[in-house]
Amino acid sequence: MKIILKIKRFNPESDENSYFQEFTVEADPNDRLLDALMHVKRFQDGTLGFRKSCAHGVCGSDAMRINGKDGLACKTLIKDLASRDGETIAIEPLRYFPVQRDLIVDQSEFFKKYRAVKPYLINDDIPKEKERIQSQEERMVFDDTTNCILCASCYSACPIPENNSEFLGPAAIAQAYRFLADTRDQGFEERLPSLDQPDGIWPCQNHFKCTQSCPRSILLTKRINQTKKMIETYRNDSDEKINNGES
Repeated sequence: MKIILKIKRFNPESDENSYFQEFTVEADPNDRLLDALMHVKRFQDGTLGFRKSCAHGVCGSDAMRINGKDGLACKTLIKDLASRDGETIAIEPLRYFPVQRDLIVDQSEFFKKYRAVKPYLINDDIPKEKERIQSQEERMVFDDTTNCILCASCYSACPIPENNSEFLGPAAIAQAYRFLADTRDQGFEERLPSLDQPDGIWPCQNHFKCTQSCPRSILLTKRINQTKKMIETYRNDSDEKINNGES
């Protein structure tokens, strides 16, 4: 069937403002949106800019806004967007990021926030055995967060950055939780400054948009709330120690 791709274009070298351009594409309902974009790139307009890599929902490169929702072009089927000839599919770059060209955005700030939570295991103790042992039950507490591909769909879907561009964002917080909940990790206090501050974890208002947009089915809103609870517990324990003269 024929579909119309309404793609938001912007070339900083020649355009003052972004604009929409339409392309008519012949597509099978079971084709991926990425296939349709590649058809435009190969046969209609080679200047169209977008990212792609694995094309199997693993690398996160082709995240974009599709009919007003954030997701991966390689995991979105045409039949889920259009059911008859002539239907239009609107495609835009992720929100809140500077557009480098068309659907390609600069994610530097996103990764800066990600690095701020120290997304790696912190533990200077020498393991008693050859490795740090962890049970399956302990692993499952944070298992879904290890599936994050840093596509930034959750950040674009979140309404908070619209009014607070400094907000740490769902992906960074979820990755902080991934290590805070890890029984092998000892980096809670090192991550606290980036999390427990006005633009850290607290601006989250439980809109659930991040969870709904995640292509890896990570329970982002739940993990954010669990992290809040960890910080609140830490605060209460610290206050109790002070009141008892322990510190």
